[in-house]
This record gives sequence, structure tokens and C-alpha cells, in this order.
Amino acid sequence: MSSVLRPAIPGQEPAAADRQPITADVYRPISSHLAITPPVSVVIPAMNEAENLPYVFKTLPDWIHEVVLVDGNSTDDTVEVARGLWPDVKVVEQRGKGKGDALITGFEACTGDIIVMVDADGSADGNEIVSYVSALVSGADFAKGSRFANGGGTDDMTPIRKLGNWALCTVVNRKFGARYTDLCYGYNAFWRHCLDKIDLDCTGFEIETLINIRVVKAGLKVQEIPSHEYLRIHGASNLRAVRDGLRVLRVILKERSNRRALRGRSHARVLSAGRGEAS
Repeated sequence: MSSVLRPAIPGQEPAAADRQPITADVYRPISSHLAITPPVSVVIPAMNEAENLPYVFKTLPDWIHEVVLVDGNSTDDTVEVARGLWPDVKVVEQRGKGKGDALITGFEACTGDIIVMVDADGSADGNEIVSYVSALVSGADFAKGSRFANGGGTDDMTPIRKLGNWALCTVVNRKFGARYTDLCYGYNAFWRHCLDKIDLDCTGFEIETLINIRVVKAGLKVQEIPSHEYLRIHGASNLRAVRDGLRVLRVILKERSNRRALRGRSHARVLSAGRGEAS
């Protein structure tokens, strides 16, 4: 994991002992006192979000390495608008369906060491990316956005959705030993190498829950980032609270069942080895 902090003060050179054989443009200034070396990829799954993209791209920091837009067969000008706003945007056509499928497609197309997930509806503030990246370069494997951590908030959740999110989050915390304050939120960031340990394989909105569970099961270091979720600016969400809540619950039960099966196989191997020694 290449996480290096350096002063980014104009005219100030690093000491000779600190210099590394890399070009100056590897360092990406974040503020007047901080720069990072890891390239950051931002993945945006989008389907018919042409009206919202100007608000999304307006808040993205200019120091990110690349923007990967996964187009879910849009029938509006989503792709053209994205290219007009960010000329170097990498557009990837989604062949399957669902948010999970779109994100997995986008992750595969990323070349950065750090991957940030951002929704295309204008509900996320790109200025918060610096907090996610700072957590990662400071030692976290997974920076998880939370609307309910101290400093976070949401303008877009009904009381029923809040209750459902709390209930599902409580189940995950108890069954998997997590300490999350939010579960079903799509603004997260992680080191790309984490993908080798969580092996994503779902297609719908339950993708966020699956990531959260498998991160814990893999023993990765998690840091929650307070985040504010704003209202969708234009259009209507494809999220359906009951339908997608049940899909999330099925993922939780499946992952819990898999965990028990793994424990059972491990226990069987121990018993088998003990019998072999006894004979």
C-alpha cells in the first residue's frame, strides 16, 4: 500500500534523505500543506442522470487521478454531458443490470490505488473525498461513509427507511462483530487491493451491505467518515425500500450461513487431525 504524506508548500523541496526516484507530478496536492502519492479513482454508476451530473462533477476535486463513469444504457445525454464536464472521463458501458453490477464493472476499470464510490444523483458532496482519502493514507483499509456518525446527516431518508437501516445495521453488528453506525450508504472508499479479499458477486442495491460485511469478515481496518446525504436533485430513484430491504436481509442471512459453514469445515478439519494423531 503506497501511502505517503508530503508537504505541498510551493518552493519547499523535501530533504535529500526523503527524496525518492519519482517525478514531481506523482504528488497530488490536496491542500497547501498536504499531498498524496496514491492515484485516486472515482467510480460513478449512472443511468439517465444527465441533469444531475453537473452538480456531481462540480464538487469533485481536481487532484483525483480519474473518473470512471459506468453508463447503464442511458437513453438521455448522460455520456455526452459527462465528457463535456470532465474531458478525460473514462466511460464504461454496463452490460448487466443493477447498481451492484455497475459498481463491479467500474471497479474493474479503475487504475488508481484508491477507489471512491459516488452516486450520480447529486446527493453526495465530492468535497468530502478528502476525508475518505485522508483516512486511507493514515492506515485504514476501508473508509465507510456514515450519515449517522457524529457530524453526518441526511435529507433523503424517510422515518421508515431510517428504521429499516438501523435494524439491518444492528443485525450486521451483532452477527459479524462490526461497529457500524450506517449500513445502506453508497459513499465509500477503499484501497484497490481490498477487492481481492472481498470478492463481490451481487447485482443490486445490496452491494453496499455485501461490501460492509465482507470487509469485516476479511479483517480489514475500517474507519467511518461522517457524511451528509443531500436530496436527489432531478429524477426519481430506482431504490424500493421494501424490495431492496428484503434483498439486503437475504445477503445478511446468506453471509451468516456461509460463515457458519466455514466454521464447521474448520472444526471438522481440527477433529480429523486429532483422530489421526491418536491413531
